[in-house]
Amino acid sequence: MSAASGTLPPRLVDLRRAVRRRAAAISLAIALPLIAVGAFIAYRYLGPTFCASYAAAAVMLSIVLMLRETRAYDARWLLRRLNNLTPAFEDSAELVLDDGAAGGLAGLQRDRLKSRLASLDLPDLRPGYPRRALTLVWGGAALLLGIALAAPMLARVLHGLASTVAPTAQSGVLGDVSLRVTPPSYTQLKTQDLSSLDGKVPEGSTVAFALHLGGEPGTAALTFHDGSRLELHRDGDVWRGERVFTNSTLYALQVDGHAATEHLYRLDAIPDRAPEVIVRTPDHTLNLLTSGQKTWDLVFEASDDYGLVKAELAITLAQGSGENIKTSQQTLVLEGDGDAHHRLYRKTLDLGSLGFAQGDDLVVRLRVTDNRPGQANVTQSASFILRWPAQAEAASSGMEGLVQKTLPAYFASERQIIIDSEALQAERGGIAAKRFESRSDELGVEQKTLRLRYGEFLGEESEHSAQHDDDTQSTSKTFGDAGNITSEYGHVHDRPEAATLLDPDTRRILKAALDQMWQAELHLRQADPGQALPYEYKALEYIKQVQQAERIYLARAGVQLPQADASRRLTGDRGGLTDRTQVSTKAPADDAPIAAIWQSLHAGGTPDWARLSAWVRAHQITLPDALGLLAAADRVQRDPDCASCRADLLGLLWPLLPAPGTALQPRRQADAAGAAYLQALEGSAGSGASAGPSP
Repeated sequence: MSAASGTLPPRLVDLRRAVRRRAAAISLAIALPLIAVGAFIAYRYLGPTFCASYAAAAVMLSIVLMLRETRAYDARWLLRRLNNLTPAFEDSAELVLDDGAAGGLAGLQRDRLKSRLASLDLPDLRPGYPRRALTLVWGGAALLLGIALAAPMLARVLHGLASTVAPTAQSGVLGDVSLRVTPPSYTQLKTQDLSSLDGKVPEGSTVAFALHLGGEPGTAALTFHDGSRLELHRDGDVWRGERVFTNSTLYALQVDGHAATEHLYRLDAIPDRAPEVIVRTPDHTLNLLTSGQKTWDLVFEASDDYGLVKAELAITLAQGSGENIKTSQQTLVLEGDGDAHHRLYRKTLDLGSLGFAQGDDLVVRLRVTDNRPGQANVTQSASFILRWPAQAEAASSGMEGLVQKTLPAYFASERQIIIDSEALQAERGGIAAKRFESRSDELGVEQKTLRLRYGEFLGEESEHSAQHDDDTQSTSKTFGDAGNITSEYGHVHDRPEAATLLDPDTRRILKAALDQMWQAELHLRQADPGQALPYEYKALEYIKQVQQAERIYLARAGVQLPQADASRRLTGDRGGLTDRTQVSTKAPADDAPIAAIWQSLHAGGTPDWARLSAWVRAHQITLPDALGLLAAADRVQRDPDCASCRADLLGLLWPLLPAPGTALQPRRQADAAGAAYLQALEGSAGSGASAGPSP
């Protein structure tokens, strides 16, 4: 009888399920460490994308192998094991799968086994955990994980050994290297040790050099790219020296007056960063006073790499209007919450005690200072304004350089459009339909005119530029028309990007008013003033908000004119003057050395290295990586045949090449053949011949 036919009794089903669970647990215990370590290595060295692909493939493969392993423990395997381990089954365990069709002795034996199975102690058939295999797998995974974690450190150690051993092999002088870096006390950083002459140190750190030099040198020194020099003194077998580094530098080791290594070393001084300030509250630079508001909550967040010292809140109160604006200032010292590296400042201003009244502006700005001694780093936040809206009927006024008028007087006509729309809606049904539609369309035209005026003030299209869109009027371009000539060839000033005198909130409100006018105009043109009225009300509300903005603060930026030399008046001395009408410019002569050096390198020649070094030092502040440029030049100078070194230097010099000038070039004079050709053309034109000149 086949073991695949029939159904196992419940006790045997539970027994087989326990066996399969144990087999799945063993497979999972073996696969899990391999999957985890492989995913970690893939993520760290190959990136998250490859890691996700590897993990998905590994999990799918493990599931397939696990299913294959558990399916091996089927009913045939179970019954065979029971026959071998349990004498009570009398080698007849397969009969428990019989569906009841068998009779005779087989049927009697089946009934005996089923009755005996209920009270029979079944053996534990679950496979045991392979301790040796699990130990090897988990130990190997731990070893791989340790190697992956220690690989960067090992790479740094090997790099340090290469930087010290390689020079020894080349020159037989430099041995072990130790640099003890002591950061400035205000940074509160610990002393660190470097095993290489290359590295990064905090700005202002004191670096103590300890170098082991082979042989018996008489003198040793470190020479820096700025021309300075640090003499090393012998201390037993070690040569020592100490220097404070406030700037990044390149340097070389000299022994007995000669270079001990074949390349330059680099120490980068990490500058003390200025504090960072984030304004949490308010979230707008311009804020309008709300009804019943008595205080103003301010929340600032500041952070610094080494520590914050002081935070001051500058408060400016602007009172008055027009040319009678007066300001008063005061400064408050804030105490923040948090540690020295990150603090949260909260301040609630009492508007009444500050004298904040109708039509005033209250301007605040946070100033944060770090703990850098001598010249501390200071960061100021943007200015935040709390405005008490002026009364709607108050006229706007301006101050040159500080205050810009907000709205012209004709912007009050939206109220008249509302009055006319309400009157027309009230007369609906009492006048002829044609008359009603005509009057509604006229109101739509008025609404459009007002909208275009707003748009022109905001920097959008003007009434003239949009006139052709009106479906009731159509004009054609006329030759000589001033408006057409200006729009086609002139400089158009009503551009959105040109309207920079309004703060973002005022521009936003004006844009919202324009949107409402668009909708009102649409319904008025469709002879439905009732639907247009809600949009007109909303547009008028936005207009009132903008009209209440008494002043808009602008940056004080004016033209800085040079001082006139009064001693040259009426003398006729034109020295140093240039022709302002000349458009063309010459290439700056200050960048000429770079062009000459690049051309020499590109041609395979030997450039003027001293000239390049002098130019780099003179422009060190403006260059993106002056030390890298000097190091690349040093490599080419030491090994002129190194093609990769020359290519690297050319790549660094390419962005520094001066832009070509726009100086005009004189027309070249024609040579003999060209002159003969021009004379032939002139002769042909004089004789009126249509053909070209004869040979």
